[in-house]
Amino acid sequence: MDAYGLGRVVGEKGVLPQRAKKIDPSLPLRDGELLIDVESLNIDAASFKQLKEAAGGDTAKIAAAIEAIVTERGKMQNPVTGSGGMLIGRIKEISPTHPAASTLKVGDRLATLVSLTLTPLVIDEIRAVKPEIDRVDIRGRAILFASGIYAKLPDDLPDTLSLAALDVCGAPALVARYVKPGMRVVMLGAGKSGALCLAQARESMQGQGQLIALDISQPALEALSALGLCDAFAKVDATQGVEVMETISKLTDGKLADLVVNCASVPNTEMASILSVRDGGTVIFFSMATSFTTAALGAEGVGKDVQMIVGNGYVPHHATLTLELLRRQAGLRKLFEQRYI
Repeated sequence: MDAYGLGRVVGEKGVLPQRAKKIDPSLPLRDGELLIDVESLNIDAASFKQLKEAAGGDTAKIAAAIEAIVTERGKMQNPVTGSGGMLIGRIKEISPTHPAASTLKVGDRLATLVSLTLTPLVIDEIRAVKPEIDRVDIRGRAILFASGIYAKLPDDLPDTLSLAALDVCGAPALVARYVKPGMRVVMLGAGKSGALCLAQARESMQGQGQLIALDISQPALEALSALGLCDAFAKVDATQGVEVMETISKLTDGKLADLVVNCASVPNTEMASILSVRDGGTVIFFSMATSFTTAALGAEGVGKDVQMIVGNGYVPHHATLTLELLRRQAGLRKLFEQRYI
């Protein structure tokens, strides 16, 4: 069984699907695979932002760009940002050798928790483009490899709400691993992942420490503050590293942060994160716009001793943790319903 989909890679022997320039989404299904009738794609925030800007906000042009990428590459991987997203759909066929063949059935509705950058995909029709929530409703099909992780869509939450949360569920799960009571934590970005990370950090800190939210959107920050998800907030341009550092220095009485979580969806925010953390502190980069070169050389260039972690999107039980956050925190759920449904 080809658990990682190596046989789907076109013309590049030994290359994994995520790194491949093109993969083969053709049928019939192969050993260990699962076929999904796709309903919606949730495009990664950095990718959708780039597509939207390149199209001048024209939804028809955004749709055409997505179709062109998928037709050329056999998957949704933005050639500029390198990122993809995830999807929801209904199982159409299951290989008898798929690891979950005994627990899944045709008709079950799933959200894939692996990136569209490695998921064989065919788009037959784009039905709607929803820029406000980075979503594209389509008619099409996708293939999940035996190694591909997924979540069955819950019955008690709307699909669109689940999709929005599961798209970034690795972020709050990793925050749960690193945030401890008494820490000074800075969240850079007040979108989906930022809101979920703040909610998890608030619970993990157990009322001890300081939680600061940063974003360029004042309304987004005020909404999070109204829910009690941060102790302080500031409107900042995250590409201006020194200004962000000065803001955090003022808010922490010069101590800076123990942990910075970067959920920004724009490039050039690495130094804002690095400069805002204390020596010996930690930065978690969840943004798909992060440049390893910029972060590594930037920390070296300013002589900052900082542990830098790249969130890979997967933490054991991350889907369950994220959906439980929405169930426990009524205000957070209401915010997601207002933004993403």
